[in-house]
Parts: sequence; structure tokens; C-alpha cells
Amino acid sequence: MSWFPWLFTLWSPSALSLLLLSAMDRHTGLEVVQAIVCSRWGAPINKSLSQDGDVIIGGLFNLYYKSSAVEHGFTKLPHYEPCTGLDLESLKNAYTMTFAVEEINRNSTLLPGVKLGYRILDSCASSYWAQQVALSLVGGDAPSCNLTPSTPRSAAYGQPGETAAAGQPVPLLIGTASSTSTIVVSRVLGPLSVPLISYMASCPCLSDRLNFPNVFRTIPSDIYQAQAMARMAIRFRWTWIGAVIENKDYGHLAIQAFQEETRGKGVCFEFIETVLKETIVSDASRVALTIQASTARVILVFCWYTEIKEVFLELAKTNVTDRQFLASEAWSTSDDILQDLDISKVASGVVGVAIRRSSQKASLPLCSGTESLEGVKNPFTNVSQLRVAYNVYLAVYAAAHALHSLLSCPDRESSSRNNSSTCSSPKHIKPKELLQHLNKLNFTTPQGDMFYFQGADIPAKYDLVNWQETPEGSLKLVLIGRVDGFDLHLNESAIQWRTGSNQVPVSVCTESCPPGTRKANKKGEPLCCFDCIQCAEGEISNQTDSLHSRPGAGALMKWFGPGQQRGSVCLFTSIQIIICVTWLSLSPPVPQRDLGFQGSTVTLECAMGSVVGFSLVLGYIVWVAFVPAYISSPGKYTVAVEIFAILASSYGLLLCIFAPKCFIIFFRPEKNTKKHLMAR
Repeated sequence: MSWFPWLFTLWSPSALSLLLLSAMDRHTGLEVVQAIVCSRWGAPINKSLSQDGDVIIGGLFNLYYKSSAVEHGFTKLPHYEPCTGLDLESLKNAYTMTFAVEEINRNSTLLPGVKLGYRILDSCASSYWAQQVALSLVGGDAPSCNLTPSTPRSAAYGQPGETAAAGQPVPLLIGTASSTSTIVVSRVLGPLSVPLISYMASCPCLSDRLNFPNVFRTIPSDIYQAQAMARMAIRFRWTWIGAVIENKDYGHLAIQAFQEETRGKGVCFEFIETVLKETIVSDASRVALTIQASTARVILVFCWYTEIKEVFLELAKTNVTDRQFLASEAWSTSDDILQDLDISKVASGVVGVAIRRSSQKASLPLCSGTESLEGVKNPFTNVSQLRVAYNVYLAVYAAAHALHSLLSCPDRESSSRNNSSTCSSPKHIKPKELLQHLNKLNFTTPQGDMFYFQGADIPAKYDLVNWQETPEGSLKLVLIGRVDGFDLHLNESAIQWRTGSNQVPVSVCTESCPPGTRKANKKGEPLCCFDCIQCAEGEISNQTDSLHSRPGAGALMKWFGPGQQRGSVCLFTSIQIIICVTWLSLSPPVPQRDLGFQGSTVTLECAMGSVVGFSLVLGYIVWVAFVPAYISSPGKYTVAVEIFAILASSYGLLLCIFAPKCFIIFFRPEKNTKKHLMAR
């Protein structure tokens, strides 16, 4: 089998396959009593990699990632030029699928007596191409069919000089590599109940079993990686960041999950720029200018590695090398960027979330054994970081175990004697039954890992990686932590930041306000951008980034608002009234006889109040009124209120003691005589 002649041969696309007959056969169960003749629109897809077998599974890989522009005039069928731009990462993933199938066929316990085959097509990183080739795989790819009730489907699709795998419909697909393409293909294949196991579609929306009942995936939902990246931003106090996202479901839903996780945590975006594969040249230039002009030092990136590489090349042209990038799993382990010396200065220090690699090292038979790979460094020959490839490997094994469960017959011999088999035949597999077995899947991989689906998903496990410089000037991938579900485990001391040291970079819109100042938001600016205003005279703030300056009795002010102040005055006044009424009721003042003999005169004396007691009561009234007035006084007025209270208390005592005497002296002098006083 020769791969490269096929890969570098340009192939022409076909129009959509007619699936009416397939849908009728799978869902209606109607008996066809006469021959049905159908024909294909357009040319068949004649460039695929296939291997014959008893059961054929399909594979969709972005082997080429540059599709030509197409004009839709709506007067004739559109003409599609072949895709270009070989993607070596996807080539390695396709190799992984063939390797897994061959490994399964050598296994005597998994699918015994059943040979597994495959048919792999290029989806060209396009939703249109993915939909077309998926329909071709599911509906078969023969130019015509002539079916009768006695004609096996595989025989109807067999063509001279062509293997059965090249035309036989497949009951299951491995793919696709993007969330948007997976959504489109799922919508088309959903009514046919054809299972779709994706190895890279991480959109949280695909977890919805109601809308996507036929989708499974061997990559965790983006919810988990977005939350992990948000927690890193909170942990390192990056409150002012920029974002570059793919202008598709993957980018928009991931940034939405990030924002939800950081809501109320003081993290703001200076900008959110979008990129798209079809317009990447102009997008990369625009994004690079935005990053260059920004004050944010940390940039969050949710896009494919081909897009961010173009942005890095633009940044390298203007020597913008002081930004710290946070990478999503779509590019955090990209060998294509790591080995590019032109952008190593820009990409140095990247911290990213990566797909968890296999627990044991795997090896793929990429070469015949006679080639010399000395000095060769490219994504195709690098098998030290099998991450996405391992997802493909898991997807193939998931399909094989589901087929094993479906085809297993508990008592095949007795069933054949009774002529009533309860097992499915490899040639007549119903996708709907296969879908049910996938939902109940639970097995152990050859590497010893437990594997099962949680609905459409698998348990979230990621590696945290860091791009560090080597003496040769290139970058290497260093493991710095892991993510298990919602738990983040990070070794900070192992990180080499963009600064080239262990010093965490700072990315804030405004530096923290020191004690003695308070934060004041700028009108029309995000909450992360503010001014630091000095506290007014008589106010303090003993915390960093304080929102308010507090008077000296600030702790009391928190619990002693206007309502409490009014209530306290009424309460203490009521207490005083109760004491006075009780005293007057139980022991009212009465004249007392002076038993001392002073001649023949008996003196009746009235109980006189204590001067000290009177002063205390007066002071009590003044200070009860002073406390709420002092606390509620803003800024510099608190000092004036305190002075006024002291003076009011002092002058109140003097006034109450000496005012009656002064009144008698100045306004009633006739009463200021010894005779008048003795008469009383």
C-alpha cells in the first residue's frame, strides 16, 4: 500500500450521494418487489484510502486544509477545485487509524473471525467537504445501483477492479476534526442514526444528547479547558487580557465559557479578535496590529494552529516579543510552530492546555525500515507526543468494542441449530443498534486505561504544557501540570515565562491602589481600569484596592447606618424616660422635717438634686446625640462635629448651672437679697 502517491494526487470531488434508498432500507423496513434503479449526480469520489474487510468503518481527516474559493451563480452546478496544503499532523492521524485497525485484526479476542476494514477520505477542513464525503461513505460510492430483494448490498456496490471497501456503505464514521463540521455532519446523519466518533470536536454544544444523539467524542468538552485557563488567569492575577478566537463555534463558545468562569473575579478583556481560515492573511495582519497597540500583556488564543502561526509571523515582523500567550489544546502542542525558528522569540513562554497523551509510549509503523530519519524533524515523524493521534486510536477501539458487543452471540451454535439467531451479521449491521452499544461502552485499552463515554463525552483530563527555549534557539514542550475534571494541578516553579525567568508576568489595566487611596472607576471604561484617589482629610483606607475611604470609626459605621442612628437615640431616650418615671412613681420628692431645734421654728426641707448627677445626665444626653452625628458626617466635617460636641457639652454644663443665677442677678435684682432668700 503506497500512501504518498495517493496523498499528492489531486482528486476531483463528487456531488451528494442519493441516500433515499438507504434511508428506506434502514428505517421503513418495506419490502421491495421490483428492481430499483438509482444513479449518482456528479462524479464519484475516486481518491480514498481503503482496506477491505467484513465490516468497513469510515474516516474523515483534514489531509489538505486549503480549499479553493467557489462562486455560486445559481445557474449551473458549482465547480470545486481540488484542495491543497498537505497537513502532516492529519496525515499522522490517518496513519493512526490504519495502525489501530491492523492491531485490532491481529487481536484474537477482539472481533474474532471478523476482519475490520476502513475507508478514509479527505474532509479538507471544510464543512461542505465533510458533509459530502460523509454522505459518500454512508450511502456508498458506486455510480449506480440495481437492487432487488435478493441482491446483497455489498454486491450491488462492487465495481470491476475496485475493492468492496471503496463502495460499501459504512455503519460508523471516525471524525471530524472540527466542531462546526461535526455539527453539520451530525445534522445530516442524525436521521439515519449513523454513529459519529470525533477525535477533535470539543464544542460544549455537542454534549447535548437531544440535538446530537449520534455524536461521541474522545476529546473532552471545551468547558473544562476554558475553566482551567480562567483559573490560571485568576491565580496569576491577570485582570487585563486580550483574546484571539476562531470565528466559529469552537472559538465563540470557548470564550463564552471562559467569561462565565471569570465573572465577578475582576478579569476584563481589552479586545476579542476573530480569525478565519479563509481570510487568514488579512485577519492575521489586523490581529497583529491590535496586539501591538494593546496594553494587555497576556493574550488568550482559541483557534487552529495554522491561524495562530500566521499571527505569530506578523508579530515577528514587527518584533513584538513581550506578550505572554495562553494556548488552547488546538495548538498548544503543534510541532509546526514549535520547530519554526522564525517565530520562536514570539512564541517562547507559551502556557497551554493540551490533550492528555497516552500513559505509555506508542509507536506507529510510519516507515518501511530502510529510510534514514537522521536530522528529520517534522510532525509526521515525531511520535513522542501522541495526543490527537491517541484520540484517533481510542475512537477506533471504541468502534471495535461496540462492534464486538453487537456481533457477539452468547450461544451461536444452539442459535444456528434452532435457526433463530439473535446476533447481527457483519454484512448486515444496523447503525441504530451499533449506536445503542456505543452508549453502554466500557473497556480497557491495550495501554491499560479505562475507557467509557459519559453521554457523548469522556472524563476531562488534560496536560498543562510550557514552551521553553533550548540552546539551539528552538522551543521544546515541557509538562508543568495537569487538569482532572475541575481540579487544576500546576507546578509554578517549572514554568519559564515569556520574560525568560520564573517571575510571573503582570497584565493589569491599572496598578493596585495602595492603602490611603481608593478606587474610582473611569466613565465608559471596564471595571479593571480605574483611578487611585487619595483619601480626604479625616478618612482612611488600610487595604489595597479599597473601594471606599472609611472614617476612623469605619468599622462601627458599617453596622451603624442612619436607621441604627435614629433608633439608638430613641432607645436611649426611652430608657432615660422609663428610669425617671419609675423613680418618680416609687419615690416621689416630699417635704422632710428638720428635726434639729432652732428655737421654736420647725423647718420643712425639699430634697435637692445632686449637681454631679445632673451633670452626668446632661453629658449623657449630649454624647448620645454626638455619636450618630459624628459617624454620619462625611470627610473633613467629622473633626468639626467632634469639636462642636465637646464645646456643646462644656457650655451646656456652664449654661445650665450659671444661667439661672445670671438671670436673677441681671433681670431680677430684687430677689437677689438676703431677706428674700431667708424668707423661703
